This record gives sequence, structure tokens and C-alpha cells, in this order.
Amino acid sequence: MKNTFRLLCWATLLLCSSFTFAQSSNEANYDESKVPKFSLPDVLMCNDGTRVTSVRQWEKHRRPELLKLFSEQEYGYTPKEKVKVSYKLLRENKMALEGLATQQQILVTFKGEGRSVEALMLVYIPNQRKGRVPVFIGYNFQGNHSLNQDEEVLLSSYFQKLDSNSESPLIRGGQALRWPLQMIIGRGYALVTMCYNDIFPDNPQGASESVKMLFKPSSHPNTDWQALGAWAWGNSRMADWVCKQRWANSRQLIVIGHSRQGKAALWAGAQDKRFKVVISNESGCGGAALSKREYGERVARITQAFPHWFCANFSNYAGREKDLPFDQHELLALIAPRALYVASAEEDRWADPRGEYLSAYHALPVYKLYGLEGLPSDTMPQVHQPIMNQVAYHIRTGIHDVTDYDWKQYLDYCDILFRK
Repeated sequence: MKNTFRLLCWATLLLCSSFTFAQSSNEANYDESKVPKFSLPDVLMCNDGTRVTSVRQWEKHRRPELLKLFSEQEYGYTPKEKVKVSYKLLRENKMALEGLATQQQILVTFKGEGRSVEALMLVYIPNQRKGRVPVFIGYNFQGNHSLNQDEEVLLSSYFQKLDSNSESPLIRGGQALRWPLQMIIGRGYALVTMCYNDIFPDNPQGASESVKMLFKPSSHPNTDWQALGAWAWGNSRMADWVCKQRWANSRQLIVIGHSRQGKAALWAGAQDKRFKVVISNESGCGGAALSKREYGERVARITQAFPHWFCANFSNYAGREKDLPFDQHELLALIAPRALYVASAEEDRWADPRGEYLSAYHALPVYKLYGLEGLPSDTMPQVHQPIMNQVAYHIRTGIHDVTDYDWKQYLDYCDILFRK
């Protein structure tokens, strides 16, 4: 009887401890004094203890090691096999945006393993242009119809499948403030976008309707790619089409993403060197922010709330950020020598603005290998004081969002890079 009582006590204690651990790991820390002491992995130290001192060493040895590490422990492996992809022009309006742009709507069909997935690209090309133009590539959250109130814009493939009674996601122009089309096109840039749900519906059961099903099942479930990997892959498929267009400058591709799509943009930029500029807008945990700071959103919370985003191995570090064999500054370093822009918002503490800045700062050693300038110190700039070196950063007032201020900085930055 005593033994049974002891076992019950131990079970209760373990259960309470597990609950307390899960609860504390899920709680956001907004107190800098509670950030633990941590040591970041040396981005230039190879697995065998060799220190990188040249671009050749970085590209031949250390860079592949880090790509493998992020594939195995965070984002999952992107399949190497190819699926069949076709692009079909459905509609064209040469006088869109009051004559400022040519609008195209492209049906993209992916086929593999006896299945197919359709996505709808929305394209805006400046009518006033001399030669080929730089192109922003990125996802929207609420469908192509959310960018403006144009009745000619077709519903994205994902929303075409929804119940017609679902009114809220079908509001035309619902996210127009995030996409200042006149500003972007008026500055001489093209835009290519699609709804991220077309590639991988953003829910734990979304894999069954995603592009993931077009590939052979993985024999290693713990490192199998999930939504973030699929979204990054989809960014590259948009780039495939853009590179074949006569109006597009294939050497001036910009991948941009906000929040979870900021994470995907960084992973796409790390893998696909065609993206000459990679822009992360408030990507936070699993994106630009350092995990080891344990500030704002943490690994336990993000992997429990969004189990379909990362590979299964990433959840092993829930509440154990100190044990991570990498941190996000190494992801950002994989973008070198190409241009990187990380942006934060003052009130978006969930995404840890300081952690995003420090991550970009600590990518500096790799940029230095190429003789390029990164962020000048570990001291953050004041709000609305952007730094625009090969690694760029700004923090603005306000909340978690994409604003005209953000877009103006990105356009100014790309002007410096492409038109100097």
C-alpha cells in the first residue's frame, strides 16, 4: 500500500513538473533582465574544428555544413527531385492601377506522384520602364484579391475551394495597406505574389493538400520538410517563371516575407542564390531572431502552436534553446554575399526586435570574408534610423505589420543596390 502511495505521489509530482515546464516554456519573456547568459556558435568554425579564413573554405565546407544542420534540425530537407510545373496566362490587363501597370494572372500547376496542386500568381509589371526591371517575389496571406479592390482579380486557388458562405477571407482589398502597389510599381519594380495557402494550407492537416504530396514520402520523418520548407520552395518556383520573362531582370530578384513568410523568405534565400536581396519583415522566432535569447516567442510555443511549420526535430529544443547546435545568425550568414535586410517594429516584442538585430549583426564575420560591410555594432539604431549596408536593418514605431514606411525603406535600399 505504501509503495502504491509513493508511486502515486511520484506520478503527481512528475505530472505537475511537466505542466510547469510546458507552461513556463510557452510563456513569453519581455524582460531583458531575464534573458539567460548564452554563447552563440561560431559561424566560421567547421565541425572538424577548422576555422574558416577564406571565401573558398566558407563556400566549400562551412556553408554546406550549416545548410545540412538547418535542414536536419529546423526546416527539414527540401526534396532534390523535381516535379512538373506549368504556367498558363489566364488574364491580362495592360491598364491596371490606372494605367501604371500591366497585370497578369498566371495559373501554376504542379504535378507529381499522380497528383496535382494549383496556385494562382498575381503579377504587376511597370508600364513605364526602360529595359528589364527588378522584381519583388513574395506571398500574401489572404489571397490575391486582398491586395486591392479590383474585381478582375481572381480568387486564389485555396479560397476557390472554401465554402462560399465564408465571407471574412473574401474581402477584396482587405490587406491593401500591406501592399502599396502604386508605390512599388511607380518606383520601377515589378511584383509577383501568390497566396501562401495555395502551396501549403496553413493548418496542421494542410500537408495532405500541399505540394508536399507531389514528392515521394520521406523515409526520415524527423527531418521531413513541412510548411516553411514548402513555402520557401514555392518562392523559388515563382522565381523560375520570372527568370523566363523578357521584362524581368533575373539578376535583380528580391524575395520578401512578413512574419511566418519572413521565415520562409530567409530559408528560400539561404538555399536559392538567385535571390540577390532577401528581406525579413518581423520574422521572429524561427526566422531572424536569436533563439538562445529566450525572449518573446520561444521554441516550445511555436512548435506546439504550429506543429506543421518545422521539421519534427526542431521540437526537441522546446525549453532547451541553450542546447541548440546553431542559432539564427548562421541562417542569415548563409545569404552572404547577397544583400540582407532585417526589419523590426518597436511594439512587436513577440518577435524580439533586439534578437533580430543581434542575429543580423552576428552574421558579420561571413560578410567580412567577402569584403562587405554589415551592421556596425551590437548597439541597435533608434527607431526610424535605418542602416543600409550589405546587411541592412531598421526598427520603426508601431505593431506587427507591413507599412508604407517599411516599403519605402526596402525600395530605397534596392535603389542603392541596383541603381548606384
